[in-house]
Amino acid sequence: EDAAQQMPKPAAKPVPQKSAPAPTPAAAAGAIPGELVALTAMRRSIAEHMVRSKLEIAPHATTIFEVDLGRVVAHREAHKAEFARQGVKLTFTPYFVAACAVALREVPLANARWTDEGLYLHHVAHIGIAVAIDEGLIVPVLKNAQDYNLVGLARQVNDLAERARKRQLRPDEVRDGTFTLTNHGVSGSLFATPIISQPQSAILGVGAIEKRVKVIDDAIAIRPCAYLSLSFDHRVLDGASADAFVAAVKRELERWA
Repeated sequence: EDAAQQMPKPAAKPVPQKSAPAPTPAAAAGAIPGELVALTAMRRSIAEHMVRSKLEIAPHATTIFEVDLGRVVAHREAHKAEFARQGVKLTFTPYFVAACAVALREVPLANARWTDEGLYLHHVAHIGIAVAIDEGLIVPVLKNAQDYNLVGLARQVNDLAERARKRQLRPDEVRDGTFTLTNHGVSGSLFATPIISQPQSAILGVGAIEKRVKVIDDAIAIRPCAYLSLSFDHRVLDGASADAFVAAVKRELERWA
């Protein structure tokens, strides 16, 4: 036979295989039906802010107190018609703002912020009030809360919350807060561990107000109660100072007259 015919034929070269493209977030879910909802600018900003606060900046700790709101509930019931005649809706939020303003004077560390040079103690209470809107949360700031009585606080709270929902807040009305209040109880939540809004050092969560069976002076009583949860920056406050702040808020609410 011809020599060429006796030579073994070279093996065929393997055809390079193209790697499959990385799955998109929507495809990664496999066969589970669903859809990808694009992030809004607000949701992305909230996410980045919360991650930085919780994981990169402040060591969070939380303390929880229960408060008897019997006096506050009675006061509101007795005065809400009077406030309405002045064009002011009386909610529970102004009571919590007022109690926080007093407690911030008594425990200045709760109204401070961390700096590398030291703790900066604010001399005014600029209290942020978290307001839920469709895209997430916005926190208008009630400036100089310590200067208002209950009527003034109620008027300010109503105005800020209403304009927040209508997207009518000015840029200066959502900055320079020194402390934040979030009333998550309006949706039925009993207690939560909210994340601090930087560069603040604490945030107070207010749970749902509900009637509970309590023992008062060795007698069974039914009282309207709520849980107060304070998340705090453990670089600025320790357990004792954080507890002193919430105890002051509790005292102001329970002795309301």
